[in-house]
Amino acid sequence: MRTYTRGAPTVFFISLLWPLLSLAAVAEVDPSGGIPFMGGNYNGHPMLYFSRGDVEQLQYAAAGTHQEMARRIREAGETMLEHPEEYLPPWSPAEFSARWNEVYGNNLGVLSMFCLLYPHRAGALDLVKDYMERMAAQPSWLVKDAPWDEVPLAHSLVGFATAYDFLYEYLNKGQQERFLQVIGNASRLMYEKSYVRGWGFQYLHNHQPTNCVALLTGSLVYMMQGYLQEAYLWTKQVLSIMEKSMVLLQDVTDGSLYEGVAYGTYTTRSLFQYMFLVQRHFGIGHFDHSWLLKHFAFLYRTILPGFQRTVAIADSNYNWFYGPESQLVFLDRYVLRNGSGNWLADLIHQNRVMEGPGQAGKGQRWCTLHTEFIWYDPGLVPKPPSDFGTPKLHYFEDWGVVTYGSALPVKANSSFLSFKSGKLGGRAIFDIVHKNKYKEWIKGWRNFNAGHEHPDQNSFTFAPNGVPFITEALYGPKYTLLNNAVLFSSAFSGSCFKPWAGQVTEACDSKWLKYKVGPAADAQGRVEAAIERKGMIFIRGEGSSAYNPELKIRNVQRNLLLLHPQLLLVVDHIHLDPDSPVRAMSAFFHNTELPFQGTKVDGVHGAFISHGEDKYKMFWMDDTNYSNKGVVGYWNYPRGYPYNGSNYVNVTMPLRYPHTRMAYIFFGPGVDVQSFSLRGDNERVDIYLATKKHIYTIYLLTAEVTSKPLFAMVLLDNKKIVFEKEAAEVSSFPEEVEEYVSLMEDNLQHVKPVFQQMERHILGRVLNTVSFRKTAERLLQFTDKKKTEEAIEKMFAMSRKQSKGKGGKRVNLGDKLSETLPDIFAQIEVNEKKERQRTSKRTYDDSPEEGDADTRAFVDYADSRKNRKGGFFKGRKFKEVHMVATAGSDSLPSTASYIRLFLLLNMATFFLMLAVLLTGFKRGRSLYTQRCFYSILLIDCFILLYLYSSCSHTQC
Repeated sequence: MRTYTRGAPTVFFISLLWPLLSLAAVAEVDPSGGIPFMGGNYNGHPMLYFSRGDVEQLQYAAAGTHQEMARRIREAGETMLEHPEEYLPPWSPAEFSARWNEVYGNNLGVLSMFCLLYPHRAGALDLVKDYMERMAAQPSWLVKDAPWDEVPLAHSLVGFATAYDFLYEYLNKGQQERFLQVIGNASRLMYEKSYVRGWGFQYLHNHQPTNCVALLTGSLVYMMQGYLQEAYLWTKQVLSIMEKSMVLLQDVTDGSLYEGVAYGTYTTRSLFQYMFLVQRHFGIGHFDHSWLLKHFAFLYRTILPGFQRTVAIADSNYNWFYGPESQLVFLDRYVLRNGSGNWLADLIHQNRVMEGPGQAGKGQRWCTLHTEFIWYDPGLVPKPPSDFGTPKLHYFEDWGVVTYGSALPVKANSSFLSFKSGKLGGRAIFDIVHKNKYKEWIKGWRNFNAGHEHPDQNSFTFAPNGVPFITEALYGPKYTLLNNAVLFSSAFSGSCFKPWAGQVTEACDSKWLKYKVGPAADAQGRVEAAIERKGMIFIRGEGSSAYNPELKIRNVQRNLLLLHPQLLLVVDHIHLDPDSPVRAMSAFFHNTELPFQGTKVDGVHGAFISHGEDKYKMFWMDDTNYSNKGVVGYWNYPRGYPYNGSNYVNVTMPLRYPHTRMAYIFFGPGVDVQSFSLRGDNERVDIYLATKKHIYTIYLLTAEVTSKPLFAMVLLDNKKIVFEKEAAEVSSFPEEVEEYVSLMEDNLQHVKPVFQQMERHILGRVLNTVSFRKTAERLLQFTDKKKTEEAIEKMFAMSRKQSKGKGGKRVNLGDKLSETLPDIFAQIEVNEKKERQRTSKRTYDDSPEEGDADTRAFVDYADSRKNRKGGFFKGRKFKEVHMVATAGSDSLPSTASYIRLFLLLNMATFFLMLAVLLTGFKRGRSLYTQRCFYSILLIDCFILLYLYSSCSHTQC
């Protein structure tokens, strides 16, 4: 019996192509974001965000595809030119440091970009040079009244170093050297402070990326100028801090930031710069990060109708501190690639408030214009998300925040609702602290900073028709009564407003939330349900764990039912233990702009605000149909806060054992409420609500154990809407990132090859020049003096030998010279490690609060590649990092070059053999020959897969 193998093997080998296609599909999720890795190959300044050869292209873009953004940059530049006395930093150090001065660094970035795009604008370069001279003349960029806070210095440093990079060729030699010295001094101070200040070990806090990116920017400029040893230490320190944050951020599964939207944009302003810079300069790609993939929702799902305001949870202004246009175009270009980021950035810009509440701060309004210009991709046509125009319910499970009706145009029934009940610091941070996760890095709450949060569990906001009716109280004191939450009467000590006790995190005598020790460290709320059914929204939160256990309150349950876009029902269910000392509750509701006025209808007390000719009203009663008169007023904030205070309504009601229900209704001018009553029993409370058009009967099951598996049921005329318990939010707990220390160490290994490449380039450039010795001494400035002299003499000898050589092929003497040098980076790492170990105990003695940090995380500089083929941690081999070929590189490293060469040859061989198989293989060939042919082709296929994988890992 003869066997023919012609058809089946052909199909088989064609099927082997599918793994290659799958690998190609996976490769589309590019962790580099498409940003070319420079690999230490630069051709001078600018080099931070783009190269010298890109400047002309940017200038063309300013007149074409980027015209709108260029217009805003030009407006900023022209404004500063017209009023220099208003924007130039003062010469006087006393005046410069007299107040918070981030504005000077923030404006310098956009001013330098203006000069780069329009170098012939008369007076522009003179202005920026004067600007930099004034900043360089300051003995310190710190603020006199806050010498412990490096944030103002960071703003100045990042702006100054960016301007130095952009405009280097326009500075004279004296300015280049003097300004570089200023950058070095500021960076050196930041580096030293990174070991003792909270921003060096308090992760995911806005100060950390702000200060780290400033230090990284300074170190990159310093590296470019040949000060490799110091710049290497600074860079390693930044990465050792920030790469830990990037690992921890993987636990934040909803794309949020626990400090809220306003401070979130403060964080991402620098965090996105960090991601860009480490990819461009060190080949560390974070653009496939799970948090980053979901961050668009944090900006999109938190905007109130009209695109001018956002959820103001935690310390906040009315919207964003920085951007968010820059962050949105960044997300679109490097992550989303669908036009949604560009679309939302355009819409926010079109609706910007120019005067009054919500306008951008003078110190921040221009700060991100240059990065927006750099990151904008005009090829991504602005396109709204597919659900735009339809109100959607969104739950941020880590943040503990629910929003409904975000990012809608302002019109009737475009309403917004938010609710907050979550863990202190967000679920990720809270669980890291309480479950002892990442214990190599984290030692409890001291590695995080929840100071900007508020005591706001079970708080909510409501904006019917887009009109802010119940709002947050913005950046103010950390009092429960300022956060639309509930207080309880109590005689125990420690409460800020006796006899009323708020949530345990409220701070009576500090601007910052209490969170480190005691009951405050364990405070949390939780969202139990967030359900949408037939246009109605039901949300339930439980906040008893946010109050002092001495109150002995079993449940502090808040239920929200959005019955109509302009009609919200809120029901508080308070369940007391038998021995609870609590006898009354006090609820507060705020509006930061419009005052409340009291009212009363048919014995039911209420309040309202007037917005134009419209009135937005609220009424309240308990489950005995008792309605106590509320107190309306204005709460003044102490000096030192950016806002004066907030208007409020305060409703106080007696509590009964075991439970009391309190109901509030809020409605806009499109709803006319005619009657309102309650009736309750042990398991549920029934609410009857009649409007001019509809009758609502709400059955709300408040007990922990109920006879029916429901949260609530609403009868609307003849329709029934049911909110089932099976739709409850299910808590999930992210696992600790596997081998997280090794993951961070792998990325740190990317730094040294870049600096070694810089070392080779620098030596090659100054070869046989009068500046050779000076350059060599600069490279070796922190190396043993005796060894330095020996190394320099060797280099001179090689240099002379090279210059006297005859003809023949010239070798890269820079490479040879660098090999004769001692390992300047390993040596300085060893020295630095010894110094930090010696000073770590003194740091603890001088400042126990700061010195208790896990200093091992900061001083572990030992070169893990030296004298070994690979290191191990918990059974995992460290990834060896080599220099790789990239766009803009002058030479191709041998490993990547050979892999690419073999890959191309093997692909050609594979497809040639496949073509022969398909077209020229005759049936008359022997079975043995066919099998040999197929075996060779199969082996070649596996070699091809292996080379493809190797090439992918080395980015060849």
